[in-house]
Amino acid sequence: QVQLVESGGGLVQAGGSLRLSCAASGSIFSINAMGWYRAAPGKQRELVASITSGITNYADSVKGRFTIFRANAKNTVYLQMNSLKPEDTAVYYCHVLGTYYSGSSNAEFGTWGQGTQVTVSS
Repeated sequence: QVQLVESGGGLVQAGGSLRLSCAASGSIFSINAMGWYRAAPGKQRELVASITSGITNYADSVKGRFTIFRANAKNTVYLQMNSLKPEDTAVYYCHVLGTYYSGSSNAEFGTWGQGTQVTVSS
C-alpha cells in the first residue's frame, strides 16, 4: 500500500557532502514520523535522524553535520550530510510511519526503503 524510493547515495571523499532523499507513495492518509537509519558492515542498524511533527532527533555521532527535513507536499524526507567521515560509510535506510486508506477505515503502516549505499573515502 505504501512504497518508499530512496536516492542520493554514492562515493564521496572525507569532508564532502551528500543529500539523500526518500519519497513515499501509495494510499497515504497521514505520515506521523520519518527517519533515516544506517547499517555499517558488521554492525547493527542504528538510528541516524528522525523527524516527528517537526521535531528532529539526531544520533550524537552526526549532530552538527547532518540535517533531516521534510517536503510535506511531496511526502518526501531528506538527509543532508555534510563534513562526511569514513565512519559514516554504511547502507542508509529510510523508515516511515503513518496511516493509509484501507476500505472504510485507515490502517497503520511502517515501511522501510530499499537502502542506499554511502561510501566515504579517506
